[in-house]
Amino acid sequence: MAATRPCFVLGMALAFLFMEGAARAAAAGGLPAQQRRQVRSLLRRLNKPPVETIQSPDGDTIDCVHISKQPAFDHPSLKNHTIQMKPSYHPEGLYDGSNMAPHSITQTWHQIGRCPVNTIPIRRTMKEDVLRASSIRRYGQKRPRSRPNFLSVDETNDSNLTIGHQYALAYTPKGRYYGTKATINLWQPTVETDQDFSLAQLWISGGSYSGNDLNTIEAGWQVYPELYGDSYTRLFIYWTSDAYQRTGCYNLLCSGFIQTNNQVSIGASFSPMSIYGGLQYETDILVWKDTNGAGNWWLQVGDEIMGYWPSTIFSYLQLSASYVAWGGEVYSPLAGQTSTDMGSGHFPGEGFGKASYMKNLQVVDSFNTLNPPLSGVGLASEQPNCYNVQSGTDSVNWGTYIFYGGPGKNPSCP
Repeated sequence: MAATRPCFVLGMALAFLFMEGAARAAAAGGLPAQQRRQVRSLLRRLNKPPVETIQSPDGDTIDCVHISKQPAFDHPSLKNHTIQMKPSYHPEGLYDGSNMAPHSITQTWHQIGRCPVNTIPIRRTMKEDVLRASSIRRYGQKRPRSRPNFLSVDETNDSNLTIGHQYALAYTPKGRYYGTKATINLWQPTVETDQDFSLAQLWISGGSYSGNDLNTIEAGWQVYPELYGDSYTRLFIYWTSDAYQRTGCYNLLCSGFIQTNNQVSIGASFSPMSIYGGLQYETDILVWKDTNGAGNWWLQVGDEIMGYWPSTIFSYLQLSASYVAWGGEVYSPLAGQTSTDMGSGHFPGEGFGKASYMKNLQVVDSFNTLNPPLSGVGLASEQPNCYNVQSGTDSVNWGTYIFYGGPGKNPSCP
């Protein structure tokens, strides 16, 4: 018994030292010194000094940053850029002749306040946001090969391009396009894991993976717990000019997109959401190339002109796009089929009030006019028993439209 007591005391001492060391590590963020420095450096770069700060009921911190101090101007080609406060023109035929006013945008943080003139609202990035990412270096970026490969110009048929991604969408034939508009139904899909995401968006693209010159402009809504730390439905944008390799990011998490609007925060949550069998909520999203001006690609959400992607950050999209697409996407790192919802989580055959939809699908032509896709749309759904899409035409209110979505894993989709 006497021989075991020193061992017991030594063990307790070692345990105490271990716990003390663990406590110090936790206080320091639980990260190696180099990673802590990387996180601090990233946060300083992303979180610009605010003029005013708004605490949103959903947990977001919205910083009202002076328009000239936004992250866009960290881009090497935008150091001496003069902000263009409004486009030189809007495309004609904007609302498909229906005389319907654009939808106003309501976000959760609006319940508390709005940002003052000459500022833009930016969702503050927290340390926890960065630490959830698989890579500090690639924080805010999509994984490479994150777009339907059949939309690429002169692309080989490589199934590895979209591994983990599933789509249900409509797309145009190859051509020359200068923008698109869609009215997008808002939902809050359930995702199976924090690494899964579910989104509804429009794509404008040109170039290819094989040439590493794939250019895309993307906008819509998404649920993505790994990026945002919750399961709210949020407005998002994305861009890349090199097939998602090094350029581009979500929202304002890198330099590139120049925001001019002080009313809507890119990355903030929408409110309210559509209800299955009940009220339906939607928003308009319009992207167009200002060919009468500097050639920038402008974004409008509802009746709010948000800002623009300068043409200088692109290669292929400096002239025009080759494809436009609209629809839903689900990503999951799981080896098997995910049960993450796309859209409402219900198949398109259930129709209005139950299935997700996009309506008044239009493209901008070389005459700066919005028209329905003149050659119709193609449909793509890689696993229709998991997620599917249907299209139609209504000349009165809906124009060219799609219903899309599904529940993912189910008895017919193992």
